[in-house]
Amino acid sequence: MIPFTRPGLLAKGIANLGEAMASGKLSGDGPFCRRAEKLLEEALGAKRALVTTSCTHALEMSALLLDLQPGDEVIVPAFTFVSTVNAFVLRGARPIFADVRADTLNLDETHLEALVTPRTKAIVPVHYAGVACEMDEIGAIAKRCGAAVVEDNAHGLFGTYRGRPLGSIGALATQSFHDTKNFTCGEGGALLVNDPAFTERAEILREKGTNRSRFFRGQVDKYTWVDVGSSYVLSDLLGALLLGQLQTREEIQGNRGRIWKRYAAELAGWATERGYRLPIVPAHCEQTFHMFYLLMPAAARTAFIDHLKARGVQAVFHYQALNTSPMGLTHGGKAGACPVTERVSDELVRLPLYNDLTDDDQSKVIEAVRSFTA
Repeated sequence: MIPFTRPGLLAKGIANLGEAMASGKLSGDGPFCRRAEKLLEEALGAKRALVTTSCTHALEMSALLLDLQPGDEVIVPAFTFVSTVNAFVLRGARPIFADVRADTLNLDETHLEALVTPRTKAIVPVHYAGVACEMDEIGAIAKRCGAAVVEDNAHGLFGTYRGRPLGSIGALATQSFHDTKNFTCGEGGALLVNDPAFTERAEILREKGTNRSRFFRGQVDKYTWVDVGSSYVLSDLLGALLLGQLQTREEIQGNRGRIWKRYAAELAGWATERGYRLPIVPAHCEQTFHMFYLLMPAAARTAFIDHLKARGVQAVFHYQALNTSPMGLTHGGKAGACPVTERVSDELVRLPLYNDLTDDDQSKVIEAVRSFTA
């Protein structure tokens, strides 16, 4: 079976892991974590990068930094992973579900203004598949209503919007290093702080509400409890794996770009003949080649997935519409409110794409796809 995803190109990270184990420093915020943070800061232009135990935890830190209170509203796309919403619901905020664009499947900025109320405290664009949301329009609306922009950049590391790195545009941004992502340490994430007003408190929140980071920089003679917080620091073992992935980012992105472009070239005609759709990437967006998906009628999708499975290829669907989920319905969601999201949730299927997918295996995937005639 050719898997849908698997971690790959780990050699540099494994070498780093051996060095970390030999150093005797295994706990969080060690030298490999700090090197990974510096690399992210330099590559993205972030004021501060803090590696975390997950993207979910980075999102939770964002909600804490914004001091969300019960009754505050946060606008989120209905087509996203549950962490994007959970992080804010945990603080008592009310999610306002926004529909997505039919082309990029990103938050539809043309509907955004109508969702804004005096209670709107944050807007959370998700760069789906590593293709940028329309950040100029989203930023302008956020500025007019006084809301913070928090980029959920789980798919978009090293992508750009009009030449600007994704993750560097909102006041805060979050990254994922889960093993389904381009760059992985198994489980991990990062909070990117672009508004320096949040920097010091972000360090405190991540260190269980203490000023421990200032202590290790010699800025205080002891550290103590000064704020709320939790344990969001990443083990230096995972930091070593992560740094290795980031150090080989050109090879990783080169491989993924080649795989993505081959799918696009060799499946375009087949898809057009059947009325299926391939991903759309606007010219002003430099994508990250995070995933390759097809959109096909819901009636065909299950048969298509079964067809590929019978030929040794694992393909999967993706997010279900959060506005119609059991939990979403308890938080103001309702069926029919996000029609594009509800449609694509039933139509989208993802093909295998991972860092070391071989040409031969990709040929088998393409052959299996083309042999589907329904």
